[in-house]
Formats: sequence, C-alpha cells, structure tokens
Amino acid sequence: MQNTPKGLRLHIGIFGRRNVGKSSILNAMTHQTVSIVSDQKGTTTDPVEKPMELLPLGPVLFIDTAGLDDEGLLGDLRIERTKAVFDRCDLALLVTDGIWGEHERAIQSELSERQIPWIAVLNQSDNIDYSRLFQELSADKIECVQTSTVTGLGIEDLQQAIIRIAPADFLDSRRLIGDIIEPNDHVLLVIPIDKEAPKGRLIMPQVQTIRDILDTHAVCSICKEDQVAEMLTRFKAPPSLVVTDSQAFGTVSAQVPASIHLTGFSVLFARFKGDLTTMARGAAMIGKLQPGDRVLIAEACTHHPIQDDIGRVKIPGWLRKTVGESVQIDVISGASFPDDLRPYRLIIHCGACMWTRRQMLSRMRQAAAQGVAMTNYGLAIASMHGILERALEPFPEALEAWRI
Repeated sequence: MQNTPKGLRLHIGIFGRRNVGKSSILNAMTHQTVSIVSDQKGTTTDPVEKPMELLPLGPVLFIDTAGLDDEGLLGDLRIERTKAVFDRCDLALLVTDGIWGEHERAIQSELSERQIPWIAVLNQSDNIDYSRLFQELSADKIECVQTSTVTGLGIEDLQQAIIRIAPADFLDSRRLIGDIIEPNDHVLLVIPIDKEAPKGRLIMPQVQTIRDILDTHAVCSICKEDQVAEMLTRFKAPPSLVVTDSQAFGTVSAQVPASIHLTGFSVLFARFKGDLTTMARGAAMIGKLQPGDRVLIAEACTHHPIQDDIGRVKIPGWLRKTVGESVQIDVISGASFPDDLRPYRLIIHCGACMWTRRQMLSRMRQAAAQGVAMTNYGLAIASMHGILERALEPFPEALEAWRI
C-alpha cells in the first residue's frame, strides 16, 4: 500500500461564496494548479479533491467546493454537492474576500453545529483592510488568518493554523487492532480468496490490519478458511487472537477452540470507523425484526455487483432466512443516503474501509436522530449465524450492549 487511502487522510473542506479565492487558496497550499482559477463566478462546479502530505500532520485531503451563493437550477445542484462535503469534513476553511454576511454566517453555524473546527481565511488581504473584521472574529475566539494568493502572504500561517486546530483524535489516531494485542503477540488472519478479492492483492481492511499488527511489533500468520484447523496444529502455542473475514465466520468458528479469542475484520472496522457499541446494539435488532419490516443495506463504495455479491445477494438471503421472505430490503451504494430513514427498522452498513470515521459517524448520528438502529455487515452476519457473542468477546462493553 504505497499511497495512503482517502479514508485515513484528514479531510479539509474549503467553503465560501463564489469568486472569493477558494481555488486560489487550494493551489497556493498545494503549490500546484489543482483547481481552475477564473474571474468568472462559479468556475468550480463540483468538489475538487487534492491529497497531499502536510507535515507534521501527515496525509490530508483538501476539498475545494462550489460557492454556496450559486444561482439557478444548476446552482442549486452545486450547492447540494457542496453541503454534502460537510459530512466528511474533519476541518474547514471559510474563505472571504472582505464580506462577512448571510452566507458566511450560515456556513459558520453549520460548522459549529457539527463541531467541525474551522479557520476564517481573510483572503486578498493585500487589497483589503481586515482590521475591523479580524478584531470582531478574534473577539469571538475564531481562528483567523489573513492571506494573499498573489503575494503568498499568510499561506505558511494558514498551514500552521491547520496543524494547530487539527482534531486531537487525528493526531492521536485510533488503532485498528494494536490496542487489543501486545508486542510479540501472534495473530492468525483468515482471508478467503473469493471473487471480490482483487487478483494479486488483498482488500483494504486486511492490508490495514496487517500494518497495524506490525506497528504493534506483533506477528501474524495468514491462511484461507479451509486451512485454519491445520494451521492451529502447527503452532507451538495458540495465537492470541484469530481474525476472520465476515463471510467465513461460521466455517472458522467451528475450527477455532473456544479458548482462543475470535473476531472479524468487520468488527474491528466497526470500532475503527464508527462506534462498535452502537453497532452491536443495532445487530441485536435483527432478532427483533418482523415479517414485512424494511431494512436498508448501504455500501460506502460503488462497484460492479458480482454473482454472489455480499450486500446484494448474501446478506439479503440470510435476512430472509432469518426473518422471513416478506422482509423488505433496499440496497444503496456510494454517496447516496436517504434523508428520511424512518421507514426502516434497521440499516446494515458496509465496513466503510475507504471512508473517514467522521463520514461514518455522520450517518450513524442521522440514523440515531431518527430512531433507526444501525449495524454493519460483519456484525449482522455473525448475528444471523449465531456467533456474534463470540466475535464480541474481546470487547466487553459492546458484548454487553448486544446482550441487552
């Protein structure tokens, strides 16, 4: 994995009215012509992304957006796409060219409500006197930086401000598996090779788990689901933990003695990308579903469905076997997510391996606000196969939430 995936980067959204210099700020920050710059209003029509390394933060992703004062039918569509960026923002830059009016206050309110740290970027400061606005914003304890993309004034200050207010949970990143194992522990990873596995490569959750094990100075062995029993006989001492792909939970559980902790990649990602306790509670909803209830299956990424697609074929099949043929199932993928979730009793979400935690938590908050339970693929599969309790044993708080 030579490049840091988008889901592990700090997402920095750049907001403001049209023609205030958002794209110029992005170009100046990255020292590249990433976004087209023009005097014509509305030049940026869709969010433009630029990954880069911003030391000492590390990998970040800048997202340039269309102006929130756009006009007309197309303007409304552009505004909706800009607003969607709020869902995946870890930090925001609010750019102005001297005006702090209705649009700026609306963005300020949205960022504050979502508790997204942000910086007021007072652009074109080589031509504008910001003394009064700077004083007013500073009095409200708002981080302010005066910039000029023409002279380069303040660009370095802006980078330092980003580092200064970056969320602490990004600087002190959550661990995927490293906080439940010790140095020199041995972890057995069970990785089926099926149609969804890219030829010659492993999928993202597996690669990230291996990396975190190595970062912990632990060791791992890898095998397929039909090799687990044989592998265990080869070890002088049993592994500290076995981690399996969710689709192989049943097969692997039958081969791993109860004395060895067993969990799944999806369980690890439920706590890494979202909140495991909430998702464990959501998995318990499967046992309470009634015939005719409606379930939403949501995938973060879009991909061409395969014959035995996990989200479109396997999970719906297991749900109908568990609940009954009359259970209603909708499947969505990508950025599409209903505003009104109330028709659903349960949402079963993918592991969100390519997403940020903020994006996943945003969907979880939306579901919770509307009283809809949410879980993920792995927890749902383990629940329907009767082995979720075992998969949650390494996580007592989540196990208790599922039992309740």
